[in-house]
Amino acid sequence: MPLHTTSLCNAVVAAYQIHLGDVDISWIIENRALLSMVMSILALLVLIMRAKMHPFPALLIAGLAAALGAGLAPSEAITAVANGMGGTLGGIAAVIGLGAMFGVLVEHGGGVTALARYVTRGADSALTRWILGIVGVLVAIPVFFDVAFIILFPLILAFARRFSLAPLAFGLPLLAGLAGAHAFIPPTPGPIAVAQQLQVDLGWVMLFGVIACVPAALVGGPLFASIAMRKGWLPAGSPLTLGGGEGSEGHEQSEFDPGVAKTALGLVLLPLTLIIAGALAGPIGLPEGALRSVVETAGLPVIALLLSCGAAFLAMRPANAEGRQALRNAIEKSLEPVGAVLLVTGAGGAFKQVLVDTGAGQSLADTALSFGFTPIFCGFLIALLLRIAQGSATAAMITAASLTYPIAAAAALTQPQLALVAVAIAGGATACSHVNDSGFWLINRYFGLTTMETLKSWSVSATLTGVTGFVVALILYPFV
Repeated sequence: MPLHTTSLCNAVVAAYQIHLGDVDISWIIENRALLSMVMSILALLVLIMRAKMHPFPALLIAGLAAALGAGLAPSEAITAVANGMGGTLGGIAAVIGLGAMFGVLVEHGGGVTALARYVTRGADSALTRWILGIVGVLVAIPVFFDVAFIILFPLILAFARRFSLAPLAFGLPLLAGLAGAHAFIPPTPGPIAVAQQLQVDLGWVMLFGVIACVPAALVGGPLFASIAMRKGWLPAGSPLTLGGGEGSEGHEQSEFDPGVAKTALGLVLLPLTLIIAGALAGPIGLPEGALRSVVETAGLPVIALLLSCGAAFLAMRPANAEGRQALRNAIEKSLEPVGAVLLVTGAGGAFKQVLVDTGAGQSLADTALSFGFTPIFCGFLIALLLRIAQGSATAAMITAASLTYPIAAAAALTQPQLALVAVAIAGGATACSHVNDSGFWLINRYFGLTTMETLKSWSVSATLTGVTGFVVALILYPFV
């Protein structure tokens, strides 16, 4: 709390000994910043859930209200918001934009579909489900969740017809992989924003994100789908045909170039390899010198994604002018949703900065630590509650990171521990997808399910994915 506000409050209490009944309200005045933060969070939920306001203005309003309520002057509140937005976006705007472009370059060349078809060729129904879980993880690294799902949906229908099973038997494994990678593994916006908020190296987040994501996706996807099939829990639904069964079947069985699939796999793994190698160059003891300098430079997120975009363009570039124009149009279109993501991310950074400047974050950290709550548990729980309350996984991750940062900072965590806190936040934001989540309705409509059927299938799958990722982070936490 600012000095002039604290002195004024103390003078009022000392002079008049204000009491409300038998309760001394001096505690309320002394904890004004913390109470203001709690009220602003409640206001944030009301604005998003009841007023249906976009998270960007809602976060700004909540941040300004918290600042003013805590006693900051209007000019100080605006400065805190501006510093928070600038500091957050300065570190991640280029990374998010390049990540979107990289996904388009891989997808536009047919790499996504070719990769999925290549790795599932010749597999039986059980093995196909497990492979699709891994495919979902790989594909969602460069491509956004909804885009990857729509691209691969005809393939899901083709597998369902080939093996005479419900489409969800193959849809859930793919969806769990997509959802897991979207939340756990950069360069998708959520984990990038969380890493920036928690001030943790992106390489560590990538490393532990991959470690947590794979078992999470397999438990929430193929394992759950296999159990649900045996128990008769998977509804058949009335899935979209997208032009008819014959077309989709023929598309799945048609010839394709395995070289494209292998190239796509290499491109997907390239930024992961560069960034993780850059983060581990020091800890594994790579000697100082030119080699280590090159590895660390190439591992900087912006450099790694620039190199990956260049490699993807060279490998997947269209052969004719018409194709190149179509690619330029696709890249421009891919950057449109990035603007909204950046605004929400920046507003989340502004909210975090308000908590720091008012002292509310420190009060929250002290309270949480005094009750024995560890940062990793707090991150998961806050993200889970926000996910349930307002639906958006990315918004839940950004807001939860803002609230968890003071707790993590007070606990003086190492970089690997902070990365596991980021994984825990991702786990909480992945679980409990329900009727206020746009992804819930996308799945509901494409598979032709009732609301209850979607809750019993996709919502359970998403929850298993998120909770498993959190459990993996919890297991690793004491050892790093």
